[in-house]
Amino acid sequence: MATSKIKKGDTVRVIAGKDLGKEGKVTSVDVKNHKVLVEGINKVTKHNKPSAQNQNGGISEKEAPLDLSNVMLVVDGKTTRVGFKVDGDKKVRVAKATGKTID
Repeated sequence: MATSKIKKGDTVRVIAGKDLGKEGKVTSVDVKNHKVLVEGINKVTKHNKPSAQNQNGGISEKEAPLDLSNVMLVVDGKTTRVGFKVDGDKKVRVAKATGKTID
């Protein structure tokens, strides 16, 4: 399996869609479906029916997954593409804009 360019805990900026320009922290990455869940971004409303756990029902807000291609990694306050470099026997992520290792 290939190494993901964006990992859980990274700060990313949205580069396409309704939340263009917003930044947030990655809460989960779905490598198989190329989706990423970002904290506070791409909020959707869900209408809940009353149930045993939720007596009143109502409308709740939650984050929906974004496509991986619509976010860009932020390193030192600047968006950058991600490359890989073999450092000794480890494969590390490298910021293309600065050349610094990310991990």
